[in-house]
This record gives sequence, structure tokens and C-alpha cells, in this order.
Amino acid sequence: MRKNLVVARRLLGRTLPTRLAESLASLSKDFAFSLNSGEIQLVNGKWYVTHTGLIRLARRKRCCGIHVEAVDSLSDSAARRFVLKATVYPSKNSSGFVGYGDADPSNVSPSVRGAEMRVAETRAVNRALRKAYGIGICSVEEIGSLPTLSEKLPAQSTHGNGNNGNGNGTGPRVRDRLCQLIRRYQLDPALVKAYAVDFCGVKTLKEATRDQVETFVQQLADWAEKDRNALLCQLNSYARPNQREGVA
Repeated sequence: MRKNLVVARRLLGRTLPTRLAESLASLSKDFAFSLNSGEIQLVNGKWYVTHTGLIRLARRKRCCGIHVEAVDSLSDSAARRFVLKATVYPSKNSSGFVGYGDADPSNVSPSVRGAEMRVAETRAVNRALRKAYGIGICSVEEIGSLPTLSEKLPAQSTHGNGNNGNGNGTGPRVRDRLCQLIRRYQLDPALVKAYAVDFCGVKTLKEATRDQVETFVQQLADWAEKDRNALLCQLNSYARPNQREGVA
């Protein structure tokens, strides 16, 4: 609990408001969530648990099993809408805690379009785990893209030396804007890179599409402007040693 409070204060650059400090203390005491390990995140002034935090909690509690199945009557693969049902068995004698998760192109981040079934599965598992262990706060994965993108990047010219070889001409412009954001908001380049890789769902940034990178840069800009402290909390979740190695 003390470690979480220290990390939170360091990230925010100030003392936590009483409400946030009390809720963080409760989450630390009741569930042993670690802010530094990315198990909880502060987004728009509220604490959210992550899929990582829930899965680790289940392991600590020796969860007996998780069963997931598709709800065919509510799913439409042609429209890329999926509804999944997850049942968590915290103990051998448990009858199970059920949670449903849905996903379609309208409620997932642009970076995971085409992976709606996996998103629905994660949401279903998260909800079932929260029920099983009495966690009242929502998980990050259960909500849509945070923060919501309100605008797109300005159109870029397809002429001149900025062409990156695929006819879009936006590569250098996007990289320049990303560098400007890092300097303006004093962000850690390594953590931003790690976040970008995770956001785009790729192993390296070279594998990301132009649209994915543009979307990431726009989200980073929007989030940094609206709530830099929340963004720092998000970036800090990638600061673990093993993640730093992966970024390198």
C-alpha cells in the first residue's frame, strides 16, 4: 500500500486527493494490486483494474478454472460483433461466476479492429473475475478506447521528399509530431515506444501500419493535453525491467 501511494504521488507530481488515496489504499489492502506493475491504472481521475491485474489476482487466489464460450445467438461474425460468456470457478465447489463481454467495430480501439472476438473474450473474463472476487471498479479493457479520439490527423501531402515508399507520404510527418509530443510533455521515449507497440498490437513498430501509427500519435496527443498525469500512469505500466528489455 505504501509503495503504491509513493508511486502514485511520484507520477502525479503532487499529493493524491483524499478520495483517490483512500480508494488506492483499499485496492492495495484488499487485492494486493500493484500500480508499478500495471495491475491498476489511473485514467481520467478514476482507478481501473487491468486484465493483467485480474489474472494475477486469480493466480494468487488459486482460481480453479475459467471457461469461455461464444454466445452464437447474440453474435454476428459478418458484422464483426461477438458476445462471449466466461465462467470463473474460484474454488472446486463453486457453481461459477458468469460474465459477458461484447465487442464490435464501434466499441473497440482502431488498433484492434479485426480482433473483436479476442477483445470480447478479454472483457468477458475480466467481468467474471471481478464478480468472483468482489471487485467493484471497472477494468480498462471493458471500456472503449481511452481517451476517445475526437479528431483525426491532418491530411498530409503525397508529394515531396516526405514519401515513405507506400504512397502515403505521412511517415516523416508522423514521426516528427511524435518527437514534438515527447519533448513538449517530457515523456520517456522508451516507454512511449513500448506503449506504441502494445497499442498497435505488433511485436515491433516496423510491423505497424501507417493508420495504426497515426491513430496512436493522435491518441497520445489528445491524452497528453487532457490529462498528462493519467498518461504518465499508463506509460509507467511499461517500465518493468522485462518490458524495457523487450523495447530495446
